[in-house]
Amino acid sequence: MNHPYAFNQDQMNGIVEEIYSNIIKECKKLQDETNCPNEQIVALLGVIASNFAPLIKNKNKNHD
Repeated sequence: MNHPYAFNQDQMNGIVEEIYSNIIKECKKLQDETNCPNEQIVALLGVIASNFAPLIKNKNKNHD
């Protein structure tokens, strides 16, 4: 059985917290410099997240 990955407590209190803080800071900086709405930030984060999401293969793909 596959178990989902989880960061350990040291990682959560270290690198994960640091990266989270940096992402929030950079998103606020982007809003300050472009005056874009929250929805634009959410869309951008969605594009970024898609780079890490597994690809879904088309099961209805025609076979030659």
